Amino acid sequence: MFFFIDKEKTFGELKFTAVCDVYLQNEDGTPSTQLKKRIYDLKCSLHGGIIPVSVPPEVSLREFPYNAVVELVNPVADTVSRKTYTGADVDWYVKAEDIVLKNKVNQNAGSPQNHAPQEQPKNSN
Repeated sequence: MFFFIDKEKTFGELKFTAVCDVYLQNEDGTPSTQLKKRIYDLKCSLHGGIIPVSVPPEVSLREFPYNAVVELVNPVADTVSRKTYTGADVDWYVKAEDIVLKNKVNQNAGSPQNHAPQEQPKNSN
């Protein structure tokens, strides 16, 4: 089960700090060359801390300047729990389909542009 996130109320402004690639492991425990996911560390203005956000390996590497304001595309929260002697420990994870610069998110939201070639005026000679 996933929990869908209201980005503004949950995070406020997110700023890029770092990115790390996570690779699958071979059967002998050594890292393979197959990318499992990318984790972007983002500063959260509402909580004052760093939030790690995982993005699928199919998404190409996003390289942003340090402290660039970014936005998550379709973020969800997920949990993993472990039984303990006194109950359970729960770890929360944030996943997103992609991460983009905030000012680039709505760039294509306006009226569609016509990219068809314009017809040249005909010469009447």
